[in-house]
Amino acid sequence: MTENSTNDTPPDRLSVNPRSDFFDADKLQRGIGIRFKERVRTDIEEYCISEGWVRVQAGKSMDRHGNPLTIKLTGPVEAWYEDLGESPPVAKA
Repeated sequence: MTENSTNDTPPDRLSVNPRSDFFDADKLQRGIGIRFKERVRTDIEEYCISEGWVRVQAGKSMDRHGNPLTIKLTGPVEAWYEDLGESPPVAKA
């Protein structure tokens, strides 16, 4: 892989929660598209491509700290940067 193509594929794991170890604001600002089980999703809180799972918010439920409760769904996950246009490089397992 070249230096440029490494920067064009999203990380294996990413979270939108700033308290997570996998949070990266710079990568999130680029816009990341997620396809889970052959369907493009916009409600993903966290994903892991190599382990094949995503976390989504479980309704409007909150924990005692005010964070949304999430559930883990398993299946094939694909991710790409939305700022790269029509046919961006897709990261998948």
